[in-house]
Amino acid sequence: MAKLRIKSDSRTITVRVPILIRKRGGRKLVLAPEGLQHDARMLRCQQVDSAMVKALARAFRWRELLENGMYSTIKEIADGEKIAETYIGRVLRLNLLAPDIIELILIGPHPPSLTLPALMKKRFPATWSDQRKVFGTQPFRKRASV
Repeated sequence: MAKLRIKSDSRTITVRVPILIRKRGGRKLVLAPEGLQHDARMLRCQQVDSAMVKALARAFRWRELLENGMYSTIKEIADGEKIAETYIGRVLRLNLLAPDIIELILIGPHPPSLTLPALMKKRFPATWSDQRKVFGTQPFRKRASV
């Protein structure tokens, strides 16, 4: 747990709080240190992350091109788009995300643990319930019928 240090002289009080600054969707987000009491809602990303939205759009577009027969392999997509095959493979995995996680990415807010690097680096679980645990999201709530 981070310790807060307070210095005081006769006229001023200085409070030093260690923070983390992370970039999310081109914007900077300030995160409180671990172990510090905070309101969890404040840590949720309020902005839509345009890089994640773009990656999702590419994933669904490339899947559609494969399904429609425009391309038959990832290599053909890579050649056509002039992008590395490995990148296309990582982006195509985004098609496996739970629908509620996709919705959080598209309209927000989403937890700080749900980032494009986290989605691209790690092999996330195939089951939607396990994805929700890994990324700290909640499933859809059943809506009352009208």
